[in-house]
Amino acid sequence: MEIFLLLLLGIVAGTLAGLLGVGGGLVIVPVLVWIFQSNIDIPTAKLMHFAIGTSLSTIVFTSISSIIAHHRHGAVQWSIVWQLSPGIVVGALFGASIADMLPSDILQNIFAIFVLFVSVQMFFLAQGVQSHQLPNRLGLNLAGVVIGKISALVGIGGGSLTVPFFVWCNIPIRIAVATSAACGFPIAVSGAVGFLATGWYVSDLPPYASGYIYWPAFLAIIPTTLLFAPLGAKFAHLIPVNMLKRIFALFLAVIGLKMLFI
Repeated sequence: MEIFLLLLLGIVAGTLAGLLGVGGGLVIVPVLVWIFQSNIDIPTAKLMHFAIGTSLSTIVFTSISSIIAHHRHGAVQWSIVWQLSPGIVVGALFGASIADMLPSDILQNIFAIFVLFVSVQMFFLAQGVQSHQLPNRLGLNLAGVVIGKISALVGIGGGSLTVPFFVWCNIPIRIAVATSAACGFPIAVSGAVGFLATGWYVSDLPPYASGYIYWPAFLAIIPTTLLFAPLGAKFAHLIPVNMLKRIFALFLAVIGLKMLFI
């Protein structure tokens, strides 16, 4: 049953990532919490840690697929990626360290509030005010630290933060999405390494876990996510995506409220 649910989770996360351009972490984290809580012997005090760490580890590979697709279209602004990456790495490692010190219920509340923020942003299709320019290298490094820290704390690839930031800096939306996808790789790698390291010496780890990464879930999610992300991208050209984004925003609102109050 667990394997079936994890394969299904990969299908849903991959399809939504391709269809709506949202990171799979927004779906993967809450579903993993439910699966771990209901079916797998993971300590209650560490449920969110395992969900976030495992989510980030899957994003390492799904981001590579997305980067390749966007790079082929020449849409990734690599100069921006290189300037943001040092701050992202520092921020994500810092975020993982902070998460290790927080109880699972506090992490769950942080995730819930973030999901509600993304829900409101997506429902109203907020694109930011296109009247600014990219900051200098120091400013980009500082932005990277903030983006990396928040992304690692909630287990996402950062697109919910980087895309609005890029658009606010007067970058066309197509370039913003592609460059954001490339930024997801250093976020996921450094965040996953952080959760691997901080959970390495936890005494009550379940079997088949390294740090806060649960490998059976990782291995079940990755194949279906990689297979279905291109399918979702194809559907994006056939279905009114703005309407779907609003429906998905309402779905996220339900998840956020459920995790916040239950």
